Amino acid sequence: MSRGDHIYVRRRRRYSHHGIDCGDGTVIHYVGAWGTVRRVERTSLDSFAQGSEVLVRQYRRRLPVEEILDNAESRLNSQGYHLVRNNCEHFATWASTGSAASSQVRGWAVAAPGAAASVGVAEAAGAPLVLLGSLGMGLYALTKPLRRHRRRQRQALIHSGAEAVTG
Repeated sequence: MSRGDHIYVRRRRRYSHHGIDCGDGTVIHYVGAWGTVRRVERTSLDSFAQGSEVLVRQYRRRLPVEEILDNAESRLNSQGYHLVRNNCEHFATWASTGSAASSQVRGWAVAAPGAAASVGVAEAAGAPLVLLGSLGMGLYALTKPLRRHRRRQRQALIHSGAEAVTG
């Protein structure tokens, strides 16, 4: 890891948390518990990682390091977190490239097309549809580890069956 890197950690196999490495043992990222107002702060790398392995997001093209850090620092103490439109991954991607994006949200939207559509409709129709869309995306995210586990089990059975035949 180095100064200006977009870093992330996996949280309980359900989602990943993103930030910008300041190169001095600190990270700029969204902080705040679920159900509270979240804001962009600079914390220690240990506080960001919470015991998880810190990984670096690679980009083909990214902004110069000083611009990345200027972008991240410009958002210090700002609020406005939104799970679908402005989350920690949006923030770190924007700071790194100048364009906000979230592969997690994209993955949820592809898996649950109705959820993505409900977000747009919800702005006109109200909060109940946002809740339904969020629940759909959340259920998909929660069941992903189960699907992965089942796939590994099937592969193990296939592999053990092949060994029995050849053994």
